Amino acid sequence: MPTRPIVHAGSKVPAVTLVFWLLKIAATTLGETGGDTVTMSLGWGYPAGAALFLSVLILLVAAQISARTFHPLLYWATITASTTFGTAAADFADRSLGIGYPGGVALLCVLLVGVFALWYRMQGTITVDTVTNPRTEAFYWATITLSQTLGTALGDWLADTGGLGYLHSAIVFAAGLLVLIVLYFATSVSRVALFWAAFILTRPLGATVGDFLDKPMEHGGLGLSRPLASAVLGGIIIVCLLVLPQRPGHPGSATIARDRLRRHTGG
Repeated sequence: MPTRPIVHAGSKVPAVTLVFWLLKIAATTLGETGGDTVTMSLGWGYPAGAALFLSVLILLVAAQISARTFHPLLYWATITASTTFGTAAADFADRSLGIGYPGGVALLCVLLVGVFALWYRMQGTITVDTVTNPRTEAFYWATITLSQTLGTALGDWLADTGGLGYLHSAIVFAAGLLVLIVLYFATSVSRVALFWAAFILTRPLGATVGDFLDKPMEHGGLGLSRPLASAVLGGIIIVCLLVLPQRPGHPGSATIARDRLRRHTGG
C-alpha cells in the first residue's frame, strides 16, 4: 500500500501583503550586505562563502519543512539565508567561473524555468498558496533560491556592465515593480505570474540598494561599513517581525482552483 504524502493543515508561508514585500526587500538588501561581508570584508572568497551560506540554507530549509505551522522568524531567516547564498553564488558564477554576468543570468534563467516547469508538471500549479506539504515546499525553496540568485546577477549586470551604477539601477528595478503593481490593479494578468515576477525583481532592487550602501564612493556607493549595514538591516527586520502582523497564507482557494483546472483539462 503506497504511503500517503504528509499534508499540513495550513500554509507554511506568509500571506502576500504589503508587509511581506517590505520584509522581502529588507531581507534581500541584508542578503547583499551580509554576503559581501563574509566573501569580501572577512576575506572568505566566493567559493568558501557560497559553501558556508549553502550549509546554513539547507539547515534552515530542513527546519522550515519539518515545522508543522508557519513561524515568521524561521521563514524570514530562511529567506535571508537564500538571499545571502544567492549573493555569493551569483558572484561565484559571474566571476570565479569566468562566464560573466550574461552567462550567469542565462544559466540561472534556464535553471529557474526548469524548476517552474517541473513544479507545474508535478503539482498542476506554481502558486504559493499551495505550499502546504513537503514536496511543494521543496519546489518552493528551490524556486526561491534560484530567483534570489538570478536577481543578484541581474542587479550586478545592470549596475556594473550596464554602466547605470547602483542608484540608477535601483530606480530601474523600482520602476519595473511599479509596472507590475499597475498590471495587478488594472488588468487580469495572472496573479501567479505577477507574484513571481515581483519576487524576482525585488531581489536586484535589494541587491543594488545594498551595493549602494556599502560599495566605495569611487565606485558609486556610500562606502558604509558592510558589517554595520548588515547589523542595522537585521535589527530592522527583527523589529518589523515583532511589531508588524504576519499571518500564514490561505491554501483553500488555490486548491479549489487547481482541482477545477484538473477537472477541466481531464488531469
